[in-house]
Amino acid sequence: MLPLAFTEALTRYLEHLKIEKGLAPATLEAYRLDLARFERAVGGDTDVRAIGPAQVLDFLLSLTRSALAVRTQVRKAVVVRGIMRFLRAERLIAIDPTSGLPLPKAGRRLPEALSIDEVGRLLSSVEGDDPRSLRDAAMLETLYAAGLRVSELVSLRTADVNLEAGWVAAYGKGRKQRLVPMGETARKKIVIYLERGRAALVKRAATDALFVTPRGRAMTRQGFWKLLRRRAAKAGIARLPSPHVLRHSFATHLLEGGADLRAVQAMLGHTDISTTQIYTHVSRRHLRAAYAKHHPRA
Repeated sequence: MLPLAFTEALTRYLEHLKIEKGLAPATLEAYRLDLARFERAVGGDTDVRAIGPAQVLDFLLSLTRSALAVRTQVRKAVVVRGIMRFLRAERLIAIDPTSGLPLPKAGRRLPEALSIDEVGRLLSSVEGDDPRSLRDAAMLETLYAAGLRVSELVSLRTADVNLEAGWVAAYGKGRKQRLVPMGETARKKIVIYLERGRAALVKRAATDALFVTPRGRAMTRQGFWKLLRRRAAKAGIARLPSPHVLRHSFATHLLEGGADLRAVQAMLGHTDISTTQIYTHVSRRHLRAAYAKHHPRA
């Protein structure tokens, strides 16, 4: 095995994740940022063969002493384990220094969701017939109707929405496609936006992005975040939601309405159903409330 600096190993690992795993640019950047802390700890010029369990353990202990949230500590520890497993699989190191080392553990956090009333107020907060208002209304309805990730929403193309059949093609992690049905309200909002809003925003720009800015460019995640917070404040929602909260609300409201867990898993694009099962804890609150309200001996 030839000497290999950790910085070069990091480059190879990210290239592997991009080509072999098909991770999106935003996800790759998250991996790079998480591993940057470890790179500073061990030294970018350090030969990867010289990184042993002691160095990794010191790094893990430094995470526990930091002000980082436990879930952030876990994520950073997991990506360190990932790159070391990759180096071992590629035979660039003889022993995986993370093997057998304890990782920080985080309890599964219950996802925050808006109530049905709050979602209704949010979706009704968009008034006006101007192009931006028509776009905002269509984006909010689509996000909640299909339970999309915000990255999936802003990357939608006009061809990804089948208005006749009433479904949207979303491209999730690893560019995996899934078809998600959308309600009649969302379908109508998109139709109105396409007929009276999008052309005025696109102008002469050449783009197939469904949701665009006044400059004719695809809406960004940051742009939608600002849009959502502005609309939520107008709707009088005290806890200003993140875009992901609407996705959580989509799943929670489906389960509370009696939807099958496997169907919700498919619509969310979760590979592992255990990821979807966290929503059953939220749904149980609904069951307890219903029991307390309706059971004669509650």
